[in-house]
Amino acid sequence: MFTQKFQAWVRKWAERLVSVFRDSPLTPNMLTLFGLVITGAGAAALAVGHLTIAGFILWFAGLFDILDGALARASGKVYPYGAFLDSTVDRYSEGLVYLGLLVFFLGQHQTVQPVLILLALAGSFLVSYVRARAQSLGFTCEVGILARPERVVIIVAGLLLDGIVGHHVVLTLALVILAVGTNFTAVQRIWVVWQQNRAMLRAQRRRPLPAGADEAGAATPTQPAKRRFFETP
Repeated sequence: MFTQKFQAWVRKWAERLVSVFRDSPLTPNMLTLFGLVITGAGAAALAVGHLTIAGFILWFAGLFDILDGALARASGKVYPYGAFLDSTVDRYSEGLVYLGLLVFFLGQHQTVQPVLILLALAGSFLVSYVRARAQSLGFTCEVGILARPERVVIIVAGLLLDGIVGHHVVLTLALVILAVGTNFTAVQRIWVVWQQNRAMLRAQRRRPLPAGADEAGAATPTQPAKRRFFETP
């Protein structure tokens, strides 16, 4: 949802910030793991009810999610494993945050918020899974209103503003947005991939038949694409 210009501006300033560490022993993977540890501390603060403190901790942890990629680009250490580790750690980070929220609201004997947390957790993981699965099959899947940066902003804002209003109204509203928005984003991406698959099948049907091919053989090129569309992991 964030504009490409804004993302480019953030990347540019992040790369300037980490340029001083370009030749240091610090690696992008270290920053990624540091961010996970700090997120764990934020989740622990959530679990015991220190919501505002947790908000600041998670905001600080979010900086590492920006700086690790910036350091990789600035130092020329952009490797496939780094991208893989970053994506995997992001899932662990989100899981820890939702776990901390779940422990907190269960301790408050709430019933609505835990359901929202589980829906938001499932939706967040589906958003990432649908994109990864689609890209592994050759589709483009970059759309969506609630990618990870937006989800981090919503949960941090909900934590920081919750103490102002009280009664966890703002935090519950943030969870509603996450529960609905993440699952909507997953469906949005599924729809986009389905459209791409339809376009691919139509393009294959329009291809001229090779010399000597008959009508029966003309249908065979579409079969792998159909199987791929309905394939399950």
